[in-house]
Amino acid sequence: MTLPRHVTIFEMGARDGLQNENALISTEDKIRYIDLLSETGLKWIEATSFVSPKAIPQLADAAEVFARIRKVRGVRYPVLVPNLKGYERARAAGADAVAVFTAASERFTKRNINMTIEESLSTFRDVVRAAKNDGCWVRGYISTAFGSPFGDEVTPQAVLDVSLRLMEMGCDELSIGDTIGVGVPSQVGTLVPLLAAKIPLDLIAMHFHDTRGTALANVYAALQLGIAKFDASSGGLGGCPYAPGATGNVGTEDVLYMLHQMGIETGVDLAKVRAASRFIAGVVDHALTSKAYQAMEAASVASIAWM
Repeated sequence: MTLPRHVTIFEMGARDGLQNENALISTEDKIRYIDLLSETGLKWIEATSFVSPKAIPQLADAAEVFARIRKVRGVRYPVLVPNLKGYERARAAGADAVAVFTAASERFTKRNINMTIEESLSTFRDVVRAAKNDGCWVRGYISTAFGSPFGDEVTPQAVLDVSLRLMEMGCDELSIGDTIGVGVPSQVGTLVPLLAAKIPLDLIAMHFHDTRGTALANVYAALQLGIAKFDASSGGLGGCPYAPGATGNVGTEDVLYMLHQMGIETGVDLAKVRAASRFIAGVVDHALTSKAYQAMEAASVASIAWM
């Protein structure tokens, strides 16, 4: 077995993490959180989403947040865009990397963006064309790749079909998402080789939620198959407003701890990610779910008590 020597982490906390918070987070706190993440060595930080404020009020300040975060040289700050209008807003704010999103579940796509999968692909074709013409980097998300919250079957072939359509449009990278955290390593072992037969492995990222505690096992399974890009959220923040019961993304600290202990390089400072998580934990005012974060915080408290 040969594991990747280096893994790239795509940080989701500021967008996928905060969008599921009930209490509105101030613009200043979002900016501070992203600026802290920018100091960690992360090269990809998804900053916000230019969706309708009515759909996700938490991200209504997308333009101001994006304009005011401190852009660190060598770090990309992609933003999510749902349509051409959202893309135009993102470009006006200065974005040069965008992401579009669909799903492998018809019912989820309908609930999430009020479109069929085919309609969503038609919409995103125009977005991707405009983005590529403007010289932007484009990511494509495929949600519910391992299961749907609404009972419809999701097959590996359906995931592949949507993935190929996004690649044909011109997406530079795909993120394959276990939106509700139902996936297990055997499913990873089936899906990744199917995708890899048609799409280069270095263009595929995996996006696992830890709803049922299988996210790290799935990360390891994907590593064994040559995947070297993973989405994660500091502290384990996140969820999906349109997927009942979907809890947070796999914690960035959890993925980093496992990778570093295995001798796999990431270029990311775990302690600095923890500092960013500690800041946002104070803002959202609830415990974060990342096990590594919790352990490091507990050890820190214990060390102070021993002094």
